[in-house]
Amino acid sequence: MTKTLTVAEMALREVSRRRGVLAILLVFPLAFYLSRRDHTGQSIRFVCLGVGWAMSTAALFAGSAARSLEPRLRLSGYRGHHLWLGRLLALWALGLALALPYFVLIRLDAQNVRYGAIALIMLLTVAVAVPFGLALSSALPRELEGMLVLLTVVGLQMMMDPADAASRVLPFWFSREIGTYAVDHTDSGYLHRGLVHGLLFLAALLAVVALGSAVRLRRRPHLRFVP
Repeated sequence: MTKTLTVAEMALREVSRRRGVLAILLVFPLAFYLSRRDHTGQSIRFVCLGVGWAMSTAALFAGSAARSLEPRLRLSGYRGHHLWLGRLLALWALGLALALPYFVLIRLDAQNVRYGAIALIMLLTVAVAVPFGLALSSALPRELEGMLVLLTVVGLQMMMDPADAASRVLPFWFSREIGTYAVDHTDSGYLHRGLVHGLLFLAALLAVVALGSAVRLRRRPHLRFVP
């Protein structure tokens, strides 16, 4: 556990050095919220997508930055799960710190909504966004490629009809279901569908992150076999 927390602390220090990035991450969801402030349901959904995009981006950059450091940590006695789990914990903590002010904003600005469900949306959004960004950093070695995928996913999430079955393959579809339950006071079926979708995506993405880390750390690109 100590090694995992050490990796988490290192990841937080790395992110904290990028103050400009942190400022953008903090302000970015606000633009989403203000763009639809006259429509309560859309503004809440958009701010949650903004938090998801911001945390996915932070995780993408954190995963890419750790590539050169991980082999040295492995030689120092760190196991693979120490590395990816520590990074997850750090980014989840950052995500909660980012989401909290926006929950307070919704609590003060939006009326007649189920605030507990709003909090659940934000918790799930942070929980899913972090491994999503880390999974992209494992699959795509270049940050630009990862950013293009993130933009595509968020763009589709905003443009596709949430009622369409195809939209359920997107990682943040649950925000629409739980948001409908929170804003429109629908039956609990929306809440249950959103919760199941978010948890399934979270489990799948965590498995991808763990597998990707294991495969990457077993590679030895610096070794060359002499025939």
